[in-house]
Amino acid sequence: MPKITHRKKRLSSFKLIALGFAGVIVLGALILMLPFSSNTGSVTPFHEALFTSTSAVCVTGLVVQDTGSYWSVFGQVVILLLIQIGGLGVVTVAVSVFMLSGRKISLMQRSTMQNAISAHKVGGIVRLTKFILKGTLFVEMAGALALLPVFYHDFGRKGIWMAVFHSISAFCNAGFDILGTPTNPFPSITAYAGNPIVNVVIMFLIIAGGIGFLTWEDICINKTHFRKYHMQSKIILVTTALLIVLPAVFFFFSDFTHLSVGKRLLASAFQAVTPRTAGFNTMDISKMTEVSKAMIIILMLVGGSPSSTAGGMKTTTFAVLILNAFATFRSQENVETFGRRIECSVIKNASTIAMMYCMLFLCGGITISVYEGLPLSECLYEAASAVGTVGLTLGITPKLHIVSQFILIILMYLGRVGGLTLIYAVLSKKKKGNARLPLEKITVG
Repeated sequence: MPKITHRKKRLSSFKLIALGFAGVIVLGALILMLPFSSNTGSVTPFHEALFTSTSAVCVTGLVVQDTGSYWSVFGQVVILLLIQIGGLGVVTVAVSVFMLSGRKISLMQRSTMQNAISAHKVGGIVRLTKFILKGTLFVEMAGALALLPVFYHDFGRKGIWMAVFHSISAFCNAGFDILGTPTNPFPSITAYAGNPIVNVVIMFLIIAGGIGFLTWEDICINKTHFRKYHMQSKIILVTTALLIVLPAVFFFFSDFTHLSVGKRLLASAFQAVTPRTAGFNTMDISKMTEVSKAMIIILMLVGGSPSSTAGGMKTTTFAVLILNAFATFRSQENVETFGRRIECSVIKNASTIAMMYCMLFLCGGITISVYEGLPLSECLYEAASAVGTVGLTLGITPKLHIVSQFILIILMYLGRVGGLTLIYAVLSKKKKGNARLPLEKITVG
């Protein structure tokens, strides 16, 4: 009788990433429910703890309770740890623990790490992980030291914790702040709208975390020799610059007209940077023009860059779609940029991801609007902020019912895990034959 062998089923790297984020979110929610996590000493309702944990792990910044006044020091520490894990990525943190313990990293773990940080190849993944950890620690410490004089002057010893918290929150593009009080909840950093140190440091941290670790590696290796950069790094840097400068110029001429030129310039630049999934704000966003709000929605959906702490459909996805449109206008068969050709499969993935984010954004916003009876524009703004893992809000998040909060939770999770990761994790690969169906043309446009 032939011996029956049972093959051990292993989860794919994409499923491990998706389940890893979900596991950390649930664990964080259970800890935040504990009485000593809140200042009142009472048990936090599960849906509120889950919303906060999801927002922290998915580095979003949307909250139903003010972080500074509601949560205790312990609760704030838990939130900060969740932000750090979510910013670096669950897989990156897990692999880092393995490395620190001296254990050998298996090929499966290397492959999972490659997919988690969107690396081009498995080779050198351990070295890249070390670079990410060292770079993150260095930038966050530098940011905390730069913010320390301001916060220490205003809050004394408590300012040390505030400098560390806001530095990590900004670099991880989380948007959480602990400046709120019982009398002034959800302030973000509006109190420092005219402070150039806070504004410049926070903006630098947001951009540093949002352009991606692979881009930073390229910069560190090639320094100022832009021509030697990889095509992806070139696209990221150029697209990021355009998506910051152009909106900043627009905001300068359309909003904040009551401010002096210097403060107006700071406010315009900050509000152009923060939709890159950061979620901080120095001005009352609800008072911006409707056109400016619409532009912020677009910026939130685009988000940051691959292998970064940011969410959204990514700058590379947006750039590839634009380049493909230009190639079509010119009747070019191939999409080319910086002397290189982009594969058709990349364009196909970009279209799929963009469509998925747009559908999540529209369906989420419309559903919340119908359920809550709120204006569609406000709900679409909230949905874009959630799926882009940004955290900017027009002030309706704390007022939403449980159903709407769960919709935002789903959007935040899907936005952080990533489009391709979600698609590959859900849709199992099936063996495909070599047979191809007959070709028939269809007219589009």
